[in-house]
Amino acid sequence: MKTRFLSILILKACALGPFPVSSADRSLQQVHDRPNVLFIAIDDLNVWVTHLGGHPQAITPNIDRLADRGLTFENAFCAVPACEPSRAALMSGQRPWSTGAYLNGDEWMQIFEPGQGLSARFKEAGYHTVGAGKIHHSKEFFPSEWTEYMDSSHLKPHGGVPKQQGYHEPLVMDIKDEDIADWYTVSWCIEQMNTKPDKPKFIAAGLIKPHLPFAPPKKYYDAFPLEGIQLPPYKSDDLDDLLEAGKHLAIRNNDFKRFQENGRWKAAIRSYLATCVYTDMNVGRLLDGLDKSPIADNTIIVLWGDHGWSLGEKNHFRKFALWEEPTQMPYIWVVPEMTQAGTRSSAPVDLMSVYPTLCELAGLDLPESLDGVSIVPLLEEPRQYWGIPAITTYGRGNHTIRSDRWRYIRYADGSEELYDHSKDPNEWTNLTGHAELSHVKTRLAAWLPNFEVPVWPGREE
Repeated sequence: MKTRFLSILILKACALGPFPVSSADRSLQQVHDRPNVLFIAIDDLNVWVTHLGGHPQAITPNIDRLADRGLTFENAFCAVPACEPSRAALMSGQRPWSTGAYLNGDEWMQIFEPGQGLSARFKEAGYHTVGAGKIHHSKEFFPSEWTEYMDSSHLKPHGGVPKQQGYHEPLVMDIKDEDIADWYTVSWCIEQMNTKPDKPKFIAAGLIKPHLPFAPPKKYYDAFPLEGIQLPPYKSDDLDDLLEAGKHLAIRNNDFKRFQENGRWKAAIRSYLATCVYTDMNVGRLLDGLDKSPIADNTIIVLWGDHGWSLGEKNHFRKFALWEEPTQMPYIWVVPEMTQAGTRSSAPVDLMSVYPTLCELAGLDLPESLDGVSIVPLLEEPRQYWGIPAITTYGRGNHTIRSDRWRYIRYADGSEELYDHSKDPNEWTNLTGHAELSHVKTRLAAWLPNFEVPVWPGREE
């Protein structure tokens, strides 16, 4: 087992010899020796990154560079495939069925009390906690949970591009890198890396792109000629073996149908790929900034996407569904003296692991309210057996359980889906009606919650 950060405290204590050290001095020394944290959140980034092979034309050298430094989780899944509840779950450490934050519009600031968040835990432990960009939903946060949060009220998140223009090209404006708020989020976080507070740092960088509109500067389109864009795996009859609850999630916005009818499906994919390159550029700026900073050698890095994104798979566009594409996202950890460069884990994990894992690595006590488990054992030994599945929820009563082989979905109306990823990685064949697989469904269903709190009172059930 690899030596952890806090083991250095034992050596320091031995070196002190007979000199008296007060409990206050020991506590202060412990805080100083804790690792820094660079917490990188990316909005709507699916697995279309080069090292995960989600799309053969993806170009993400900087995210790949981060993966080369540490451990990539190849089967990582969100808690909720929607921005607001996904971030509420990750930052609180509590699943939707514990809180009532199930969907976008379930206002997390009305559900939670200040002081429950991950950043608050680190601040209480003596950390200098700073954040910028989209960490919680939109520009919302509890000021008391942060030492400082960048003021972005004067910035245009998408460079002034109207959202309705953002599904595809042509762009309405010839914008520059620095016209998008993410540029300033990164610059501000790099400045924080180089300040000298007498405390360890928790630096949260929330990148908005590739969230709609898919509208980066025009130069990012150069690598993606429209005529050469490759479509994702697709079957026109893919929804035929689903009941109404599953079909509804796929077609409710009719986005994909519109792209098929207007011939802009490839253009939408091109725009998404180009926007991911813009995001990758900003990840590279963060890494370069960290490497040049005084905290370079003692900083944990965790990069996560808040959920995935569909671009035609299962006749679906956007997130808001419980299949592989809208629930899976990149998840990378770099932990000095623990993770090995360029390693991978195929264990199914979800983002409820972020809160307990960071607390354990930093030597912080875990709140009793946490619903997730620490993945420190996997950071230490990625190839070990991991018997805990990933769980994703979208709306009260709708859940999916993802094991290393199977995806099981149960909707609030009792309808089900079952997919065997060892034979069907595209989830084209719903096996729920196969009697010989009933034991698989029973085993996976055991992970479903026994009780789910009601939806937030501000939303209709």
